[in-house]
Amino acid sequence: MWIWPGFEFRVALRFLREGRMQTVLIIVGVAAGVAVIAYISALISGLQANTLAKTLGAQAHVTLRAPDDLVTPAAPALPDAAALTETQPRAQRLRSVANWQALVPLLEGLPAVAGVSPMVSGSGLALRGEASQAIALMGVDLDRYDRVVGLRSKVVSGSARLAPGEAVIGRELAQDLGVRVGDRLTVQTGSVSGTVSDSVRVTALVDLGVKDLNRRTVIVPLRAAQSLLALPGGATQLDLTLKDVWVAQTLARDLQSQFPYKIESWQESNAQLVSALNAQSISTSIIRGVVLAVVVLGIASVLVVSVVQKGREIGILRAMGATRGQVLRVFLVQGAVVGALGSVLGLLLAVALIWVFTHFVRGSDGLPLFSIALPLPMALQIALIASVCGVLAAVAPARRAAALDPAQAIRM
Repeated sequence: MWIWPGFEFRVALRFLREGRMQTVLIIVGVAAGVAVIAYISALISGLQANTLAKTLGAQAHVTLRAPDDLVTPAAPALPDAAALTETQPRAQRLRSVANWQALVPLLEGLPAVAGVSPMVSGSGLALRGEASQAIALMGVDLDRYDRVVGLRSKVVSGSARLAPGEAVIGRELAQDLGVRVGDRLTVQTGSVSGTVSDSVRVTALVDLGVKDLNRRTVIVPLRAAQSLLALPGGATQLDLTLKDVWVAQTLARDLQSQFPYKIESWQESNAQLVSALNAQSISTSIIRGVVLAVVVLGIASVLVVSVVQKGREIGILRAMGATRGQVLRVFLVQGAVVGALGSVLGLLLAVALIWVFTHFVRGSDGLPLFSIALPLPMALQIALIASVCGVLAAVAPARRAAALDPAQAIRM
């Protein structure tokens, strides 16, 4: 009696060798399909990671602010205008987050939170000689803020320091004002109570990844911004960075149910970006499904032809004592071998394509567009799926082969 899988494996390999050209073509077809799946998956993953890095590189994952000011108008004289009695928004003023000093350690203690940075932000003017630019003034604790947006890694000139009387500004703003590291400029803010100004020395120029942000960003110490914006001891917002960016929406909802603040996740402030990322993921899944379907049909068609061509051999094997189950497993093993070999070759081809993209595809600045890689877990998952599809593709031909009558098969 033959012992499985030795018999089935030997027969399967012999059938594959005898139909060498068919075997090579289908393995190449499987390899091409696996390469497309692996390369597209790596490309989309790299593109999404690059897009998120650029988008979230200059903003927090979750932002906590004071609630909006609301005004409730007096009851209307006309009964049919009752709907106007609902609360209505009014022009907002700079407001501090209530009890923010006590809130910071509480938020830092949450398992999902990697860092918390208080900030005072408002508008103002940057003045240098006759030049002036409207700016977004931000007051931060540099060490805390660096944990949120990685500010020090964005420095293109100078060294990021925020001692009293110092500032970090965007690269484009420095060009507009004609200042360099070490120069001084005047920051001016205004309100109904008057105008406040302060002279600061530029310690570093930063590139935040967006020219508009670079053109209007001025970062000063937290206390300096509190004085300039007439908000002593206050913080207009708390910026949170998370260990996993994709839990931001869930965390924001949980915090919203616990605290009376205005809490917004990066998904809410970048709704169009999230929609685009979801569309990319769906498109990638569709492409993978279509390619896998083509691979399955290719393997199945070759094995169906093999059943027809090997009908006499199958009949002889049955006459010699091979069971239906053994014949069935012979073709299942063929599907598995084709799927496995095609997967290995396909992954090697995908790695080659990724290397070509990384080394030869460049942007207008001569640098690589973005980095892509094929992680080992993703590669193993794709190889496993392709191998399983090879076995599934062999099911119908295998059942057909097992159902052949030995006498009729020998006469074929």
